[in-house]
Amino acid sequence: MAFALYIHWPFCLAKCPYCDFNSHVREGIDVAQWQAALLADMAHEAALTGGHELSSIFFGGGTPSLMPPALVATLIEAAGRHWRFAPDIEITLEANPSSVEAANFAALAGVGINRVSLGLQALDDAALSFLGRLHDAAEGLAALEVAQRHFRRVSFDLIYARPDHTPALWEAELTRALALGTGHLSLYQLTIEPGTRFATLVREGKFTPLDDDAAGDLFALTRELTTAAGLPAYEISNHARAHEESRHNLVYWRYQDYAGIGPGAHGRRGGFATVRHRKPENFLKAVAAQHHGIAEIRELGTREQAAEALLMGLRLAEGIAPAALAERFGLAEAELIDPAKRAFYRSQGLLTEQADRLIVTDAGMPLLDGLLAELVPAGLVTA
Repeated sequence: MAFALYIHWPFCLAKCPYCDFNSHVREGIDVAQWQAALLADMAHEAALTGGHELSSIFFGGGTPSLMPPALVATLIEAAGRHWRFAPDIEITLEANPSSVEAANFAALAGVGINRVSLGLQALDDAALSFLGRLHDAAEGLAALEVAQRHFRRVSFDLIYARPDHTPALWEAELTRALALGTGHLSLYQLTIEPGTRFATLVREGKFTPLDDDAAGDLFALTRELTTAAGLPAYEISNHARAHEESRHNLVYWRYQDYAGIGPGAHGRRGGFATVRHRKPENFLKAVAAQHHGIAEIRELGTREQAAEALLMGLRLAEGIAPAALAERFGLAEAELIDPAKRAFYRSQGLLTEQADRLIVTDAGMPLLDGLLAELVPAGLVTA
């Protein structure tokens, strides 16, 4: 079974108004202090999981492309000492598409990064301004070109279903994006997350989010265009050519184990969930006091794990294997998925069964949250 390492770099140059990730703006960062803390945090996880082969490393944030390449190199080298690397290990770094960060791409490739995920978010200057991005469209496309020269695999993000986003506008933007030649696209509907600047603006009536029906039309259009271009959805918001899927994110969605280090990082290992301190200063204090940044460690019950595996796995185009999951968690299939609801939603065309797998159809994916609430028995979720 695959095992992955997630490393969180919490710092950004600015906080985007839609973002609810654990990101912080700081005037000064003591890189040596952060290197020591992340190495100590990694060593703690390795002491508990060092027998695993590492299938992927993911530098997320925040903006990890702001990390000095020498720090990235040190962390990769340390991971190589703690775990065996799979022969085809995937090492991804999230990056902002600015010219300053793109100037580091050659160095980052040289220290072992072999996949980059660029936060383009839009290909239109007005949209980028609305989203609070610091780059413009030309700078973003230039950074993408640099990334494609230096990294074997490149992905980028776009946010759609913005206010007044029409099918014609999105079709033109997505068609242009698909022509840029990457093997992976992450395409997210704009959601208004609590506690963000956008949530405040919506509450104040400064803008109105796109309604659900219009967003649903854009979701269907997204699937149509990406499938025709050879990058079908393999997860509800992620699209890739064959063999270009994010191996790291598949570890999450297939409910496999991973170590998470750095501020706010989550991890799952051996039936336990870990959460690090979110605030950078609190994380540093915790590492100084206890040699790791864990704020909470919690044992996951068997039924809770089964529910999470279902909720994650049904996001995937490959779906889940109910019999295999039932065997893995020592439960009956009927305890995992309500049989009557399973039959009903199959009859409605929202689910399909292929060989041993249960799959949410294209018609069912826009309704995924409601569908999951129906399929997964309440007793399993609350156990």
